[in-house]
Amino acid sequence: MSDDGRLEPTARDEESIDLLAAALRRDAADLEVYAQVLAGALAEALPADAVAVERGRGLADRLAGRPGRIERLDVTLGDQRLSLTVSRGRAAAEVCRVVRGVVLSRRPVPLDEWTRELAAAVTVRAGSDARARAALERLLLDD
Repeated sequence: MSDDGRLEPTARDEESIDLLAAALRRDAADLEVYAQVLAGALAEALPADAVAVERGRGLADRLAGRPGRIERLDVTLGDQRLSLTVSRGRAAAEVCRVVRGVVLSRRPVPLDEWTRELAAAVTVRAGSDARARAALERLLLDD
């Protein structure tokens, strides 16, 4: 456990975190595809209330019945919220500390660091959640 009370992965989990981070990062060249794949993988691996997605729907999306592109992805695990905003081909990532719904701190981070933080948080969650563990195994095997 860290100084701020968060669970941290064990040394044994470090390899799994690296593999997961690489799997999560594989589509990052096209941010829209990255956000779409990531949202799907996380929605499958985590409880419904842990993943929040905001979409932007233009007129063409509404007419075609498409859900629209992902503009923001929030993943909340314990007292940590990882937010990814995609706008005009650019990503803005931040790691927040949240207690009882109140954001106590925000830390903007590069996308690679955000992905690693996400992988670490999901790996810790998968250690105690069979559904998350199975979804992560499928994600890692898709490489």
